[in-house]
Amino acid sequence: MAQLISSSSSLTIFSRNKPYLKPFNQCSMSFSTSAACNSSTYPFRKLFLQRQKPRKSLVLQVSAVSTSIETPVQTSSGEPSKPQRVMVIGGDGYCGWATALHLSKKGYEVAIVDNLIRRLFDHQLGLDSLTPISSIQNRIHCWKSLTGKSIELYIGDICDFEFLTETFKSFEPDAVVHFGEQRSAPYSMIDRPRAVFTQQNNVIGTLNVLFAIKEFREHCHLVKLGTMGEYGTPNIDIEEGYITITHNGRTDTLPYPKQASSFYHLSKVHDSHNIAFTCKAWGIRATDLNQGVVYGVRTDATAMHEELCNRFDYDGIFGTALNRFCVQAAVGHPLTVYGKGGQTRGYLDIRDTVQCVELAIANPANPGEFRVFNQFTEQFSVNQLAALVTKAGGKLGLNVETITVPNPRVEAEEHYYNAKHTKLVELGLKPHLLSDSLLDSLLNFAIQYKDRVDRKQIMPSVSWRKIGVKPKTVTA
Repeated sequence: MAQLISSSSSLTIFSRNKPYLKPFNQCSMSFSTSAACNSSTYPFRKLFLQRQKPRKSLVLQVSAVSTSIETPVQTSSGEPSKPQRVMVIGGDGYCGWATALHLSKKGYEVAIVDNLIRRLFDHQLGLDSLTPISSIQNRIHCWKSLTGKSIELYIGDICDFEFLTETFKSFEPDAVVHFGEQRSAPYSMIDRPRAVFTQQNNVIGTLNVLFAIKEFREHCHLVKLGTMGEYGTPNIDIEEGYITITHNGRTDTLPYPKQASSFYHLSKVHDSHNIAFTCKAWGIRATDLNQGVVYGVRTDATAMHEELCNRFDYDGIFGTALNRFCVQAAVGHPLTVYGKGGQTRGYLDIRDTVQCVELAIANPANPGEFRVFNQFTEQFSVNQLAALVTKAGGKLGLNVETITVPNPRVEAEEHYYNAKHTKLVELGLKPHLLSDSLLDSLLNFAIQYKDRVDRKQIMPSVSWRKIGVKPKTVTA
């Protein structure tokens, strides 16, 4: 364990007037989300009305001197590079938290930017992570205590360009990893306000990041988390971002056609178009990581202490297929296969998510280049995942059953699917494939926390076809 020699802390509040500094005692400091959580008692639309009002954004900057020896980050050529300053937007979320710790452990200087709204969603919808998760401040304090490494924290909304401006000027990132979006397709299909919020938050937030890079850090590399869902399920092979087409005797390489299947996926398509345009117009360097479905919960860094534990969603809104199936098996609930179960997607372990992001940072795009990497390691249908969990559960003495439920989504339930994913492997990705031992680990993890499972949240409650104009009230 690294020894912490010294530390200093300051709280910066950016308002519409001018920033000012206010010292505080870190040991007694606590930023409670209870005030924000209480807003769940009001109509959901208030969340959008707040965007029209001046907002205050909190910036927590924690610095420390470490005696640990940092391992230089390696590029594809094997040459060590100096520690880069990486801003992780959405660093309090499922993928963002794991990535922030991984990069810090690897020797990068890391800052987390987050408005903590993902925690608010849980309170509004009556949901909770299977794992108990600490506040972001306690997480960062624990990380510094264990490793001696400092992670700066900027609490605010990237849709507020004044906040983002001050954050860029303060931290001066060499790379921005952008997870900071509403990431759930079902959430975007609950009702009109949440559909509007998803597109406004995701598209405007990304636009602000692009403008901030142009104005304040023109050499900064944007690593944007996209989604394989942008492609849909075409009856041809899915290429990595671009496809070469010959039409009427002429040939061109064009962006691969997009067939988004929710308002969330559409927001990602808009992001990709905006990023591609700014790379061409402004010379921005960007890598779009079209990520498949992520499973798992532990990385080497998050497993170091219970305070660093990542969130694990199992509900019908934020939970992903394999994670949901493991929790359902652990509590004796039948596995819920939507429709025919032939829906096939790309999947990857969260340990590979953080590895892919690091590879993209260490091997940046050129100025003006818009790269697209398909970020997944294996393909499975829903039926195949259910069969794997059933087999693994049986070895643990679990009686796992499967039921078919009406598909709440509008999607092909039987289709061709073959997506290319070679570029990250060429950069050095060493995948963690879905093995029996990994499934055993996931199931045992779910069994460990099964007393925290709310069975009412297991079945799907959001219908693509029944989305309405009025805000939907969610009751426990």
